[in-house]
Amino acid sequence: MPTILITTDYLSPGDEVDSYLTGQGFTTRYDPMRGPRRPAELIAALTGADGALIANEPMTEQVLAASPGLRAIVRTGVGYDSVDVPAATRLGISVSNLPGINANAVAEYTIALLLAQARNLVPMAAGVAAGGWPRQDGSELRGKTLGLIGRGAVAQRVRPLAEAFGMTVLGHEVPLELLLRDADYVSIHTALTPRTRHLIDAAALARMKPTAHLINTARGPIVDVAALAEAVRSGRIGGAALDVVDVEPLPADSVLRGVDGITVYSHMGGQTTEARRDSGLCGARELVAALAGKPETSVNAHLITPEQRR
Repeated sequence: MPTILITTDYLSPGDEVDSYLTGQGFTTRYDPMRGPRRPAELIAALTGADGALIANEPMTEQVLAASPGLRAIVRTGVGYDSVDVPAATRLGISVSNLPGINANAVAEYTIALLLAQARNLVPMAAGVAAGGWPRQDGSELRGKTLGLIGRGAVAQRVRPLAEAFGMTVLGHEVPLELLLRDADYVSIHTALTPRTRHLIDAAALARMKPTAHLINTARGPIVDVAALAEAVRSGRIGGAALDVVDVEPLPADSVLRGVDGITVYSHMGGQTTEARRDSGLCGARELVAALAGKPETSVNAHLITPEQRR
């Protein structure tokens, strides 16, 4: 029976996804990703696997080349920057993601981060926990301008939610320079590519209002964290809420630690019960389809020649 490796940590033996896959004639094997792992560990986990449902595994060329039976990978989420897609293509391995699968969850979460920044919710709660009774004024979202970087499913869901709060929303219809200049809040919703790596650098931060806040629920390396820490520390911008960072989990010596005005969360924007269920089931169905040679959301299947297919 074909074997599927599952590393997404919220999927487990006996659940709905497991029942679906075993019902389709597959053997499932679980090795949940709960932190960084070395290539050798991932290669060992992939031994004998025909397909893989993965979290943010580092699917490098080394790992892929050492997994000769692997024919399809499905990322149970939107981003797939941890997979070396050109290497997978050369090796005949289909790579799929799930576009828009957690868009509603991330959009709602983005609004939550906007409110948290506007009303200083995290430092207020921390002050009470420390024995104080802070009464610092916050600000309203009504009348403010939100700049959305990206035009995908999440940005499209955020726009009407923000407008319902009375915000003016700027998006891809304006140049980035103007968006950064005019926005009270800048929220990132774009993929990580060579072009977007450090898109928000010192120069971009210098264009923002000194009262503006940066929100990132996309990918950590889109933001130059050293430049961001300096910008907030010096008062160049008002603050930041980061659900994602360049190195996860956040290192003890990260430049982001101890900077008043920056709050770092633990990459949980898409983690709702509803989104996880959809991600698991849709990912399993896509993997079954990919192993049958009929993927629906593969990013590279059209580039794989018959000779390359495993």
